[in-house]
Amino acid sequence: MVDFRPVGYVIGLVIAALGVMMFIPLTVDLAVGDDNARAFGEAAVLTMIFGGLTSLACQNRARDSISVRQAFLLTLGIWLFVPLFGALPFVVGTPNVRLIDAYFEAASGITTTGASVFVDVDQLPLGVNLWRAMLNWLGGLGIAFIAMIFLPIMRVGGMQFFRTEGFDTFGKALPRATDIARQLFFVYVVLTTLCILAYGTLGMGVFEAVAHGLATIATGGFSPRAASFVGYPPAIEYAASVFMVLGSLPYIRYVQLVNGSAGPLGRDPQVRAYLLWIGMAVAIVTIWRATTSDQAIEPAFRESLFNLISIMSSTGFSSGSFSLWGSFAIIVGVWLGIIGACSGSSAAGLSVFRVQIMLSALLAEIRRIHMPHRLAPIKYDGRAVSGDTMDAIILYLGAYILGFGIIAELIAETGVDFESALFAAWTSIGNIGYGYGPLLARTGTFVDFPDPAKVLMIMAMIMGRLSLLSVFVIALPRFWRA
Repeated sequence: MVDFRPVGYVIGLVIAALGVMMFIPLTVDLAVGDDNARAFGEAAVLTMIFGGLTSLACQNRARDSISVRQAFLLTLGIWLFVPLFGALPFVVGTPNVRLIDAYFEAASGITTTGASVFVDVDQLPLGVNLWRAMLNWLGGLGIAFIAMIFLPIMRVGGMQFFRTEGFDTFGKALPRATDIARQLFFVYVVLTTLCILAYGTLGMGVFEAVAHGLATIATGGFSPRAASFVGYPPAIEYAASVFMVLGSLPYIRYVQLVNGSAGPLGRDPQVRAYLLWIGMAVAIVTIWRATTSDQAIEPAFRESLFNLISIMSSTGFSSGSFSLWGSFAIIVGVWLGIIGACSGSSAAGLSVFRVQIMLSALLAEIRRIHMPHRLAPIKYDGRAVSGDTMDAIILYLGAYILGFGIIAELIAETGVDFESALFAAWTSIGNIGYGYGPLLARTGTFVDFPDPAKVLMIMAMIMGRLSLLSVFVIALPRFWRA
């Protein structure tokens, strides 16, 4: 049997910490005289009590290390329970918000998806919009930490390739986790602060700069404006493009940079490929738009840069109606969203690393067919890719395709038109946040989706965040055997 107490202890601490964070939007609402502050107060107390009691009930069996099975349960538990309590301020304080919509919004925030069911976000209390941005920010921080510490050791989706000597078991990882978390938090705060300052300097209001800064670095996509980045000066779009890229690079490289080693960031193959693929996509779509419409080169380039980076980094901000760019640009955007950004960041999708490995494997197989007796090893960053890693990546790709197909079909079965269902599955399982299709035309949000479709999207968001295979592993009967 699995010992749940270490898992409950950590989840309780995380939930209690979430309750403490609710005092920040509470303070903002108090400062502006908004009665919604009471909602955050009530939600904070309930959240801290539940988290504290859960942690206390489990603390006697908490250990300094946890097993791999407990790590799978811990990651799943965090992504299930944190949105539940993160939704409380929406339920208590936002008029006419149902529990399913509140949970959808919180799950979308904490998984950094950025898909919303709130229509008039401009009319929401400041505290609520700040809380939405904070959910993005906290989720991005948690995702980056899990990607650096847990996934390589859990051997999910080929992430074991990033294990290092002396850091390949939970017994060895956890003693170092505090130090790594401290450095990661420092990097995360510095990037967020620089982003907020850049937005404020370039003309964005203080509150909007803070909210957008929190969501940008987390690659989350929640905006306090229904129009997102539409209407801002061009300089802000360029700044956002830069910081969306910075937020979607491997955080381990930033930690190495802080420790005085700048070389790995520039030499990282996935960083170079990520920047190259973005550059190529932006150039192609810019030329496409400039030659098929009367739009000038600069706005075509700027809008292509912003929106394609937003999609590939899985941020989800918008600076215009991407759906009006034509089928070619939409297809390019869909492929970028599927690929995603760098492993080890808060971004989602297949990840550049896995796509690079798959392309290397394809080329190696072509060489083998052409010259059967020639050895064609698969390498990445000068290192041979093991069979276990290759198998894990292939399984991850299969799980991604299978998961996407099943979610899209099930959403369509709830009465959603097929086009909207496809894009809902794409945006959910890839944690992208963009919406497209007839059902989104009225509000630009997912509010008109039936409740069963929203439940399926929530499941897809969490599956996408858990690297899909984690969910399948937990579902196996042998996972629960001693």
